[in-house]
Amino acid sequence: MIRWACICLLLSGAAVAGPDRSLRPVLRGHILTLEASGSIRPNLRADVAETVITRDNGIVVSLRPNLRSRRVEKQAQTQRALLAKGAVCGDIAIQGKAIGRVKPKLRGCGVDNAVQVESVSGVRLSQAAVMDCTTATALKGWIEGSAKPAFAKKGGLRGLRVAAHYACRTRNNLPGGKISEHGRGRAIDISAFQLHSGAEVTVLNGWNAARSRKAMRRVHKGACGPFGTVLGPNADRFHQDHFHFDTARYRNGSYCR
Repeated sequence: MIRWACICLLLSGAAVAGPDRSLRPVLRGHILTLEASGSIRPNLRADVAETVITRDNGIVVSLRPNLRSRRVEKQAQTQRALLAKGAVCGDIAIQGKAIGRVKPKLRGCGVDNAVQVESVSGVRLSQAAVMDCTTATALKGWIEGSAKPAFAKKGGLRGLRVAAHYACRTRNNLPGGKISEHGRGRAIDISAFQLHSGAEVTVLNGWNAARSRKAMRRVHKGACGPFGTVLGPNADRFHQDHFHFDTARYRNGSYCR
């Protein structure tokens, strides 16, 4: 009996004298959790600094926002605000100004909610182009999906030379013809691509040139989908020196020539 009492007493003492481990608080984001440890160490995110004070066996953790992170975020907010001032069609990537209703000079012309687009996704237009938001959005889709990638290896696309935008006229300016999509604010004509290197690739000279032929075919093909009508040098004699894009829609899909 004495032997068993001694064994029990030794086991009890071992349990009492076990490893000196206590719960330590770990701050994850803004939540304080506890982990087993012999010390207190808040685990803070990289974007905050910390001050830890022990008081009355308790813990006080104060957080101070990282000044560099705060400055970067403030600069980003300022940039977004500046860009938003010139945003049209509810899209910060489309910069310009809203001009409202454009009154028609001929029956069938005019635009109800026109915008004057100056740049799209960082690509400048050579002249502010008047169109509706459907056409502006299609232009953005084409620039981002086709035009920029096509010239990415040639220094990058800086601007577009606009040959025509809104104009109350007939198709190809032919007397007695139907009103052009230009007269409805649904079309834009592009005659050249301006690169960051300072070079300019024209539709007239670049369509069949060895150095630009592949890129020109890519931007032409890539417009089919975002736009309903796509016409280029192979379409007819009226489009030898520019691409015509418009957002007219057809039952059989886009019309591309």
